Amino acid sequence: MLNEAVNLVNSPGTGEGPERRVRDRGATERTILAAAKGLLAEEGFQNFGINAVARRAGCDKQLIYRYYGGLDGLVEAIGADLGTWVKDRIPEDAGGMFLLTYGDLMERLSLLLLDALRNDPLMRRILAWEISENTEQVRRLSEARSKALALWLERMRGSLAPPKGVDATAVNAVVIAAIQHLVLAAAAGGQCAGLSLKTPKDWEKAATALKRIVRGVYG
Repeated sequence: MLNEAVNLVNSPGTGEGPERRVRDRGATERTILAAAKGLLAEEGFQNFGINAVARRAGCDKQLIYRYYGGLDGLVEAIGADLGTWVKDRIPEDAGGMFLLTYGDLMERLSLLLLDALRNDPLMRRILAWEISENTEQVRRLSEARSKALALWLERMRGSLAPPKGVDATAVNAVVIAAIQHLVLAAAAGGQCAGLSLKTPKDWEKAATALKRIVRGVYG
């Protein structure tokens, strides 16, 4: 299917008409983006290049230059896609839960973020890069993810406010850092500070502890 799409994009005289070619270009762009994300998740930036992405996508590398302007443009597209990731994995609805307090909001965000990061290899890679690599590409991805998460919280917050005297920015940073470290530690060794993180029951324990910490601060 991808080869067919590529051929149509490169062959204006196919007679299929502009509408068909536009649709196929969109499919090819999505395939390239998916290939780039998959390559990053599995091998990191060390083996991330135009040729490697093209091989995985099954397309001519010139299409990557044509559609994304090269490797930097592809990284920008991945960063933009992280905003969609937040919307998809951390939906802007209460999920049947009444968000009556700031504590309700932070509990929901914490549990959704924990689950989302556990199930996304690329996002785990980005988290690991944030604390180990100081490159322009990593900064772009990190900033895109942080911005999308901050916008989610701002939209969901509405008129909800943390208790007086609580530095919500500092507390939330520590909670999110704890979530990220749990996920990275689980991926690396299946445990964190003596807490096993291998089975669903193990993760239920972690989620329960997380809720108690959030409620202990925010009520």
